[in-house]
Parts: sequence; structure tokens; C-alpha cells
Amino acid sequence: MAEALGEHTVLVDPNPGPRRVAAALDDAAAQLGCDLLALVDVGGDVLAHGDEPGLASPLADAVLLAAASHLRTPAVLGVFGAGCDGELTPSEVLARIAEVAAAGGLLGAWALTPDAADRLEATIEHVPTEASAMAVRCARGGYGRAEIRGGRRSVELGPAGALTFFLDPAAALRSAAHLAAAVVDAGSLEEADEIITARGVRTELTYERTA
Repeated sequence: MAEALGEHTVLVDPNPGPRRVAAALDDAAAQLGCDLLALVDVGGDVLAHGDEPGLASPLADAVLLAAASHLRTPAVLGVFGAGCDGELTPSEVLARIAEVAAAGGLLGAWALTPDAADRLEATIEHVPTEASAMAVRCARGGYGRAEIRGGRRSVELGPAGALTFFLDPAAALRSAAHLAAAVVDAGSLEEADEIITARGVRTELTYERTA
């Protein structure tokens, strides 16, 4: 990403848990002269309840959103490319966003413009990601079902996949984002994994260890 953007790029390590991640993000923001942090999720599973059939990678998303509750720097949550990661469906993501809106947390939305789609596509050449590539297809009129991950997952393409919904992280944590709210006080990624696993949710860490 640093090469693609020609800028300093922060790598976030979720292992220390939400509170220490927040402290590190505050420090990075101060060093880089940032007055706002944008926590952006592609797909929408950051707002997962935990019982969605397609949910596959809730852990890192939950820890990073949970960190928002400990930040000193102002932050906004962005949900981009609803359903484009093949986990929650677009309708599930929109339902979760509606929950955040009902809690007073919908701040706005913005479409992936043609020039931004070109920039994102160029970035994907450096950092391949099928989810963002699906969002670019949505921005260019893609509609209907498409396969990703070697056919193991499918995505419902449509205009919603080209939008970023901007949300208040605190409202998300007190409404739709059940898993993130559950790990706000977790002392580490390991503890967060135990909390989420105890809810009957399989995490990406479990998947990696099993593999």
C-alpha cells in the first residue's frame, strides 16, 4: 500500500487487543498529523450479530471496531461494498446499517466515483483483494451473482456495493455490532477470540489454526 499510494502506511497489529490498538492508533494519528481516523470495513461483517450463515472472518473486524471505544482521536466507521466479501449478504448488511441508523448513527453515504474506481483498481494491482474488486464492478454497473475465492463464495453485485456508509462507531457498538461490543474490554486478540468462540462463532484465527 505504501508503494501504491506513495505515502507512509500504518500496519495495525490486533494482537494486543482493543485498548492497546487504540493507543497505537492515537500515537500514529499524532505522528502523521491526522485529526480523524476512518475505520473502514469492506463487506459489512464488522456489523455482524454473529448468527449470519456466511460469516467467516469476524475477529479482526470486531477488535478494530472495539478499539474505537478507547480512542482519543475522533473516528468514523466506514462500511464499503456491502456484501462484496461474500460473507454477509447485501440485505443483511443494509439491515445492520438500518439498526445503526435507528440508534442515531448514520452520518451519510458516498458512492465510488469513476475516478476513485480507477484509483482503487490500480491499487488492487499492488494489493490483490477480491472484495474491493467486486465493489469496483458494482460501481461500473455490475449486477447479479459473481463467484469469488475459487467458487467457494458468491457475491450479489449491485449499486449498493459501490457505496460507503459512514457511521458513528459508538452507535454501531451499542446497536448492530454485537461481536465488537462483546470484545471491547478484551485484553488481547486471543481473549477476543475466546469470547467470540464462546458465542458459537467460528473465527478466521480458528480457521488458520485448523488449516
